[in-house]
Amino acid sequence: MIVKYPYVSEKASRDLEFEGKLQFIVDNKASKIKIAKEIERMFDKKVVSVRTVMTMKGQKKAIVTFADAKAGEEILSRLGVM
Repeated sequence: MIVKYPYVSEKASRDLEFEGKLQFIVDNKASKIKIAKEIERMFDKKVVSVRTVMTMKGQKKAIVTFADAKAGEEILSRLGVM
């Protein structure tokens, strides 16, 4: 399982609102290409880019940008987060 769960914080909410980006905690060994393919498969939305960072807790966080600006909001509402 590459994508573990969506990461929701104040900054993540701001990124979603202004830039349409979602953040997910992912497997530490997952590549950007694998993350993009998994997100596209799970939510049936076109991924434009994936940036990854390591958190202070040693988790890998993926910042995902979608082709459709409203895709992030739709995905979070589908997951019951928003």
